[in-house]
Amino acid sequence: MKVFWHCTVAVLVATMAATAVAAAAAQELPEPGQASFIVFVQNRQVGQERVTLVRSATGWEIRGSGRLGIPFDLITESFSMRYGADWQPIEMKTEAMLRGQPVSMETSFGLTTAISEITQNGQKSAKTDEMPARSVILASNFFGAYEALAARLPGLKEGDELPAYIPPQGTVPVRVRGISQQRMQRPEGDIALTRYQLTLQNPGAPLEVEVWVDPRHRLARFEVPSASLVVAREDVSTVMARVELVRNPGDEDVNVPANGFNLAATLTRPPDAKGPVGVVVLVGGVTSPTRDEVVGGVPVFGQLAGVLAGAGLAVIRYDNRGAGQSGGRSEAAAVEDYADDVRAVVRYLRDRKDVDRDRIAVLGYGDGSAIALEAAAREKRLTAVVLVAAMGTTGAARVLEEQQRALAGLTLTDSERAERIDLQKRILNAVETGKGWEGVPPEMRRQADTPWFRSFLLFDPKRAFEDARQPVLVVQPERDEEMPASNAAQLLALAKARRKGGAAELVQAPGLTHRLVPAGAEGDARRVPASLGMTIADWLTTVAWAAR
Repeated sequence: MKVFWHCTVAVLVATMAATAVAAAAAQELPEPGQASFIVFVQNRQVGQERVTLVRSATGWEIRGSGRLGIPFDLITESFSMRYGADWQPIEMKTEAMLRGQPVSMETSFGLTTAISEITQNGQKSAKTDEMPARSVILASNFFGAYEALAARLPGLKEGDELPAYIPPQGTVPVRVRGISQQRMQRPEGDIALTRYQLTLQNPGAPLEVEVWVDPRHRLARFEVPSASLVVAREDVSTVMARVELVRNPGDEDVNVPANGFNLAATLTRPPDAKGPVGVVVLVGGVTSPTRDEVVGGVPVFGQLAGVLAGAGLAVIRYDNRGAGQSGGRSEAAAVEDYADDVRAVVRYLRDRKDVDRDRIAVLGYGDGSAIALEAAAREKRLTAVVLVAAMGTTGAARVLEEQQRALAGLTLTDSERAERIDLQKRILNAVETGKGWEGVPPEMRRQADTPWFRSFLLFDPKRAFEDARQPVLVVQPERDEEMPASNAAQLLALAKARRKGGAAELVQAPGLTHRLVPAGAEGDARRVPASLGMTIADWLTTVAWAAR
């Protein structure tokens, strides 16, 4: 019997099989107690879990329950995972409703074996697996189970491995790729967190995840960057909580007055600046709405601010409205509203004595290029535009292009592929026209029928360029895996076709991926290079601002 026990994210994890040897490490005991977690997919809350870690004379038990909406569609009525005092797994029990159908699983563990009994839709099946002793049990789609992983990580070092087992799929080694200390800013006080960057080894496609552990050795945050999945404990997921991933020399936390609310921002000045300097406003998309623009685990804007400041420019990055520490609401916000926020940042900068008010540039990255171009079209006091890994098509074409890229990585029949493309086209047409929602699943309509998505679909860079007359630099990462190079060529052509436009130039960033880091880089090497900052700064000072 085929068991439909996991969603797309869990399939990535659960189908991996390998062997591993536990690293020797001094174990520190976690603090028992309750915790509540909020589950986000693409920065949208899709569910919640309640977890209790219990310690007894014989060992440990993780208990919990939860509810996950689309794309999971899973209600976990009860979850229990028991370990011995040495973290040898003993027994796991789960009772759940998956897509409205009852599912249960019981797994008993020997020293190196796991026997699972699964009941789904009244049908029973069993499976027996070999596994390494003292494996960490990672349950599919009940993320509270990662409390055991959080308890086992302290004491490990980079390069160490732990064995893990995913019932009823198989074993997988978990390798520590990197360890760093982070500070979470909260109204009730800052909290120190240890961020473990891990690789779940899959011979075909290793999966990179992050586990954040607090000083009590309890799970604070679990993340799968490639799937835009974040599971955060309530006390570190509030609107006013912020993880400080990057702190550059010259960073200053500021508040920017916008339309009835403040934007929380960080202004980075060059280390040796004397007098007013030119400044770059960094603008990202709405899927990564906080000021560091974390993409695939890389804080792109946090690092980009550092290299631009090192090249002699001031840089400001901010949390989008309704995200991070910024006020306002995002539910009714469209491209034009986010562009007005950029204009608010420009007004703030022009009032600062340490900023050259005639040298203010906007840098749009990825899908944030739509917001940056719209802002440039509306705000004449912006004196230069930089577009990095940016889209050169309409928003609708960009969405279809991204879907084609995603489908290419799935094993589908021609009919299944055609069906998904047809559904996407029907959704896009319904969003644009307000008609034709018949046959579209309600949960998909809720996700798509929003002011932001509608305005993004209708956005056309050609129209924006009719009013955006500033000099334009297009930067195309040579190894960009998400934004085809054709987008950069289209942007350059549109910029040059303006009747009353400034200079337009296209440059390549050799060897860089969409995350603006070298292809194949891992650990500390996943950094935005100083050369990119110099390229942008040189163009601004010698071309865009040369006559100012």
